[in-house]
Amino acid sequence: MKKSILTLTALLALSAGTTVFAAPINNLSPTGTAIGIGTNESYIEHKVSDNFTLGYQYVDRDEYGGMNDIYGQVNVVDHVRVIVGDRSKLPGDKSNFYGGLAVNTPNVMGAEGYVSYVAGSDFNETQVGVNVALVANVDLNINYHSFNPDHAHNENGIGIGATMKF
Repeated sequence: MKKSILTLTALLALSAGTTVFAAPINNLSPTGTAIGIGTNESYIEHKVSDNFTLGYQYVDRDEYGGMNDIYGQVNVVDHVRVIVGDRSKLPGDKSNFYGGLAVNTPNVMGAEGYVSYVAGSDFNETQVGVNVALVANVDLNINYHSFNPDHAHNENGIGIGATMKF
């Protein structure tokens, strides 16, 4: 069953017209670190304290080139986080401060779902996904991502990536 779901998801991702990926919402242990790579992206994040995670991501947008994010996630209550960050190299802009929220589900049979939304003065983006534990410290991430800049075309699609936690 698990293999057929993964195969179906991979086929859907390969058939998508535009494939994009942003940093997933990870549950890290205290002082834990996650390093991930996806379809168009790489990231690293570290849980600095019980309630705060600091991260960096590089996204290579198909139409707009590379963008850099420095972000923080603050756990406000169980399964809810506030996200703040700064994105550089947006279309028509040099950088943009943003904020948002993320909600994730409890772990059910090795899978954790999530949804995140962030917005700045010149863009907004939404991501809905699931992290599936492949082995003890490696997750497969499958998501739908929508990036909507004010000064350019929207970019939407399905993404696949892997995260190593330590």
